[in-house]
Amino acid sequence: MKPQTGFTLLELLVVILIIGLLTGIVGPRFLGQIARSEVTAAKAQIDAFDKALQSYRIDMGRFPTDGEGLRALVVAPGSDPRWRGPYLKDSVPLDPWGAPYTYRAQSTRGKDFDLSSFGRDRAAGGSGDDADITN
Repeated sequence: MKPQTGFTLLELLVVILIIGLLTGIVGPRFLGQIARSEVTAAKAQIDAFDKALQSYRIDMGRFPTDGEGLRALVVAPGSDPRWRGPYLKDSVPLDPWGAPYTYRAQSTRGKDFDLSSFGRDRAAGGSGDDADITN
């Protein structure tokens, strides 16, 4: 009689246990890395907006109004001949969480303007991954 080949139930349970332990250790670290990359992407986009807004100000002599918003970086507001845009390659992107960036021409923080993303929770305030990202 030939010996039977295959895995016993105990061997399969040990393998499943090992896979579960590895998932429990590696999974949270991987998800944490994704959250950090979203924050980094938002900061990079805000920096690109800042540079584009500075170029807009040089050409137009002012920053866009609240009504014009970031769209003024892509589409000329009115028929002002000083506009030399577009100041962004493509349309104004959403933040990494799919929400629009908030632009305020009158800064409440002593800057030239306020530009922010509400972060992962899409609400003002928050901490950690939910913290607001601003210029």
